[in-house]
Amino acid sequence: MRRDDICLYVSRANRARLDAIIKDRNSSRKVVWRAEIVLATADGHGTNEIMRRTGKSKPCVWRWQDRYVAKGVEGLLRDKTRPSRVPPLKQAVKLAVLKKTANETMAKAVGVSPSSVGRIWREAGLKPHRIDTFKVSNDPQFEEKVVDVVGLYMNPPDKAMVLCVDEKSQIQALDRTQPGLPMKKGRAATMTHDYKRHGTTTLFAALDVMSGIVIGECQPRHRAKEFLRFLKKIDRAVHKHLDLHLIMDNYSTHKTAAVKAWLKRHPRFHIHFIPTSSSWLNLVERFFAEITGKRIRRGTFTSVADLEEAIDDYLLRHNASAKPYLWTKPAAEILAKERRALDKLEAIKSGNQASDSEH
Repeated sequence: MRRDDICLYVSRANRARLDAIIKDRNSSRKVVWRAEIVLATADGHGTNEIMRRTGKSKPCVWRWQDRYVAKGVEGLLRDKTRPSRVPPLKQAVKLAVLKKTANETMAKAVGVSPSSVGRIWREAGLKPHRIDTFKVSNDPQFEEKVVDVVGLYMNPPDKAMVLCVDEKSQIQALDRTQPGLPMKKGRAATMTHDYKRHGTTTLFAALDVMSGIVIGECQPRHRAKEFLRFLKKIDRAVHKHLDLHLIMDNYSTHKTAAVKAWLKRHPRFHIHFIPTSSSWLNLVERFFAEITGKRIRRGTFTSVADLEEAIDDYLLRHNASAKPYLWTKPAAEILAKERRALDKLEAIKSGNQASDSEH
């Protein structure tokens, strides 16, 4: 191969940029020697001298000289894309893979390689390895309860407080078997995968939707007896002139005879049950997710008392800077989405029944 040496003109701005790339310790090595080839060429050095300086072959030097001429500095910063050596799959094969994705092993079913299946999934935006869970409520009073609860969130009554109430049970006091390392730049905090159990506690919580303040209390168990004790705590904590609208789930301890009798003697308490399988409708679940992620899961606790102290401290800090919990989705939108889900499930069920009858 022969080629006469070429002359390159590098502007002052481009020279400054290439010099900066060479001096930057974070620049990749391949970009540095590409910049060195261009600058050496611009300074009048021949191909053999550039090869000696950079340790690169003659075709390599020529290639990056041409790339600079064609693309400038930007052309040195990225590799030229090459066409795939794998022949493209026929559209019929791709459609067969997508059709069978939900219920068969792809590569064997269609007769292509696993990597080909992966490429087809990426092109179609599919992620079969991920599954989102869902549960459609079968509560016969679903619509009525959704309208009731969402109405309290979006249009709370006057002279009343709306409280989202629930228990986070079986919170474990876990102590790691070895000390972890703190988080620092470039490294996440560490903790051992194994742990020692030191008992459990239950956090009873009542979230004031309008202020974001949480009335909370740890108790050893979550029976009706403990729930009744927590209702009395709420009664003491909230001004007597306010009505109390409690949004709760259908847990059996919320409906015992003792609880009902106490509520009857305290008429300012109004109970609103969310539909079954609809915990997302209770805003206190958002608070439980926050305290779990920010304090409980990250902590190490040598005893239940240590765990409860950490929970109480988190409650104090949360309430000191509490913000309202806003609900923005109207009931009509929720009901429409529920109806679409039910229609899809019904269609799937009808299709499966038709398929079974054919066999």
